[in-house]
Amino acid sequence: MSMKLLTTPLSALVLGCLGTAFAVHADIVIGVAGPFSGPNATYGDQYWRGATQAAEDINAAGGIKGEKITLVQGDDACEPKQAVAVANRLVDQSHVKAVIGHFCSSSTMPASVVYDDAGIIAITPGSTNPQVTERGQTAMFRMCGRDDQQGLVASNYIIDKLKAKKVAIIHDKDTYGQGLADATKAELNKRGVKEVMYEGLSRGEKDFNALVTKIRALNPDVVYFGGCHPEAGPLVRQLREQGVTAKFFSGDCIVNSEMVTAAGGPQYTNGVLMTFGKDPRLIPQGKAVIEKFRAGNFEPEGYTLYSYASVQAIAAAFNAVGGSDSAKASAWLKANSVDTVMGKKSWDNKGDLKVSDYVVYQWDDQGKYHELP
Repeated sequence: MSMKLLTTPLSALVLGCLGTAFAVHADIVIGVAGPFSGPNATYGDQYWRGATQAAEDINAAGGIKGEKITLVQGDDACEPKQAVAVANRLVDQSHVKAVIGHFCSSSTMPASVVYDDAGIIAITPGSTNPQVTERGQTAMFRMCGRDDQQGLVASNYIIDKLKAKKVAIIHDKDTYGQGLADATKAELNKRGVKEVMYEGLSRGEKDFNALVTKIRALNPDVVYFGGCHPEAGPLVRQLREQGVTAKFFSGDCIVNSEMVTAAGGPQYTNGVLMTFGKDPRLIPQGKAVIEKFRAGNFEPEGYTLYSYASVQAIAAAFNAVGGSDSAKASAWLKANSVDTVMGKKSWDNKGDLKVSDYVVYQWDDQGKYHELP
C-alpha cells in the first residue's frame, strides 16, 4: 500500500523557532531543509513541493527496495545558526538517512558539517557557492552549478553582448551574494573590465536611495547585484525611480515571480537580466511531472524540479547499493549517472555536476522571464 505524504500548509507545520516541522514513522526518512519562513521562504516552498512530489511518485513505483520515503521538514530561515540547529535535529531526532538542502550557501556549509560528521549524504538543489563542495566532504553533492561558472556566463554576456565598459557591482554581504558578485568581478577583471563601484548592502534593508545616488553619479552601463529578490526588487525599483537606466543583472536567486512583487511591478523588472540553468520545464523527461504540478495550480519554477531531481538521485543511489548506506551511495553517485526529471545527471569526485548549463534570462513587461539567445 502506498503512503500519502502530508501536505499541510507550511505555516501549520513549523513547530518552534528551530524549524523541524514534523516527522512521521517511515522506513526511510529524508530531510528537506531550507528557508520555510522569512523573506526567502518561496525557495523553501519550491524545495518542499518538488521533494514531496518526487517522494510520492517514487513511493507509488515501489519506493526504495520496497521501503517508503517519508519527508521531514527543517526550517533554517537562511540563518546559519538556525541551520546548524536544524541539522542537529534532523540527525539526532528525526534520524534522517539523507538530506535535500539547504538553500542559502551560508546555511548549507555549517549544516553540512553536521551531516558529514554523522555520515549522512546531502544534496543541495540550490547552493552555488564553490566552497560548498571544496571542503573535502565525501557525501556533499549539488544539483545546481557553481558561482564561478555562473559568474563566467554573466561576465561574458556583459562584455560580449552588452558591450559594457562601466560596471557597478553590489552584493548583500552574504556567503552566496558576495560570492556570486566576487566570481563575476573576477571574470570581468580577467577580461580587462575594472568595476567602477564595489559595495555591499545589508539583507533586510529596503531603502537603498543613498546607494542609488552614488550609483547614478557614476553613470554605469550595468549594475550587477549578488543577492536575492527581497533586496534586488527594491534596489532595481529605486534605481529606476532615480532615473538610472543601466542594465540590472543578477543571478539565480531572483528566479521566481516574487522578484516582480518585491520590485513593485513588471514596469521595474522589465529588462532585468539574470543567470540560471536552462529551464528544466522545457526538458522532455519532465513533462509528466510538470503536468502534475500544473494540475494542482502550481507552476514548478525556480528550484522545484531541482529538488525533485535531488530526491530521484538519492533514491537511485540507495536502490543501487541496496539500502540507505550514505558512504556507498556517495561512491555510487560519483561513478554513475542518474536519469532525472531534469535529464541525465552525473557528478565528479567533489560532488559537483560534471556539466553546468547556465544561460541568461531576461524579465519582460508582463512579469515573465525568457531565455536569451
